[in-house]
Amino acid sequence: MSLTIRDLDAEQLGAWPLPGPAGGKEGRGRVVVVGGSRRTPGAVLLAAEAAMRAGAGKPQVATVESVAVAVSVALPEALVTDLHETTDGEIVAKAAEQVLELADGCDALLLGPGLMSPESASELLDELVPRLDCPVVLDALAMAYLTERPDGVAHLDGRVVLTPNDSELAETLGRDEAEVADDPAQSCVELANRSGATVVAGGETTYIAVPRSDVVWRHPGVPGLGAAGSGDVKAGIVAGLLARGVPPEGAAAWAVVLHLTAGRTVSEHEAPLGFLARDVLPWIPRVMAQLSSRAQ
Repeated sequence: MSLTIRDLDAEQLGAWPLPGPAGGKEGRGRVVVVGGSRRTPGAVLLAAEAAMRAGAGKPQVATVESVAVAVSVALPEALVTDLHETTDGEIVAKAAEQVLELADGCDALLLGPGLMSPESASELLDELVPRLDCPVVLDALAMAYLTERPDGVAHLDGRVVLTPNDSELAETLGRDEAEVADDPAQSCVELANRSGATVVAGGETTYIAVPRSDVVWRHPGVPGLGAAGSGDVKAGIVAGLLARGVPPEGAAAWAVVLHLTAGRTVSEHEAPLGFLARDVLPWIPRVMAQLSSRAQ
């Protein structure tokens, strides 16, 4: 199939209008972020705050019990659930029952930020994903679930966005990372068609592919966003927009533009390199308001 690669801009975002700002928190969606470990509690903090900055009304976080209290204090806006953990501080597979209770009736579920063990992640998602019936974002090591189960999210009928980095994209496809880097657009399309999910991936340039489409969207990157935690912020924005009712392709497109535009704004105000992933967070609602007016 011949691909058409199109640049993503504010005008194109008008194809996926955002819900208006009116209404209370119940109307803006409940988003659940599942991830973290004893060594990486910050990932779920970044992702959950990003979801809120994108407009989600009710954030919930599920992470290992050893850091749950600290996460609750750091993000007082969120309901935090402590999950059973292994001796290494990873979420255990039996915690899937706790997550399923949280996922019941939620508007978006983000799985993966801060997970450290591919084996533990795969075991957890093995118990969890086949029983889900809500919009889902798979990020970071949650992608390990699809490595051996290419159609593992097919039952969700396209209500899924995958946000792997380059190495996770290569691992999921069973390819060499250099091979994927040579043609990232085609790699995104292959994963989208294989999984039936919208895919957001790329290095210096971000690509968005949807299943059974010959159009791939792209957006140039910002050097300073190549930093720890940046992917957690992007995945959180996707989840926040899904929770607000934006369809997967639109949530992916808006998240990419919001993340990169906010990153570029921070870069211009501070420096091209050296700013932190969390520095981007306060700019997300400002950029969203600006882009929404231009996209109308």
